[in-house]
Amino acid sequence: MQRREPSSSSPFSRPISSLLPSVDQTLRVADTALRAIFTKPHASRTCPTVPELPSELTVPEKRHSAALMRVNHVGEVCAQALYTAQALATDDAELRKHLQHAAQEETDHLAWTRQRLDELGGHTSLLNPLWYAGAFGLGLVAGKIGGDRLSLGFVVETERQVEAHLESHLDRLPEGDHASRAIVAQMKDDEARHAEQAKQAGGVELPKPVKALMRAAAKVMTTTAHYV
Repeated sequence: MQRREPSSSSPFSRPISSLLPSVDQTLRVADTALRAIFTKPHASRTCPTVPELPSELTVPEKRHSAALMRVNHVGEVCAQALYTAQALATDDAELRKHLQHAAQEETDHLAWTRQRLDELGGHTSLLNPLWYAGAFGLGLVAGKIGGDRLSLGFVVETERQVEAHLESHLDRLPEGDHASRAIVAQMKDDEARHAEQAKQAGGVELPKPVKALMRAAAKVMTTTAHYV
């Protein structure tokens, strides 16, 4: 994407009706939410794997891997919410297309982590509706109130934090869990690319207090999702 100058229009200068989604948009958002939370997603890309290195795990290792992959699955539920909200908020057709493409890659991550959870005998987070709603709200506020550059800046920081989180999971996953490690490594590469694309598109650097608040919120989410 080409870097764009921020729009001069303010959301506060537009009528309230222009800030509200249409019926069609509302239905699309609801459909995306239901699919992300309650249905089994389908990936457009083949799930990363290392066929020559089968995963042979003990029962405790399976439980540990399942907990980590549940956390990663929650992160992808939130990514679906974030990108959907920001695509809804922007008036820029090019940016909307970019966000929708990124969301499709995040759907791959959602499908991969769900598949691996099933293989490990684990379960998705019982709080997924709550995680989705929170991420959607943050994305919508960032897009509607802050504009496209702040919205993109939020994507940059989110993806950077997710990339660091996935890097830590590569250290924490059992050495023998080659299947989970292959998935997490590919996700990490994709998140880094999403962050760079959002930065090149004009994303602004967020203030340090905002970054710290995002890290604190992510800590609460990941700690809770590890168990629930």
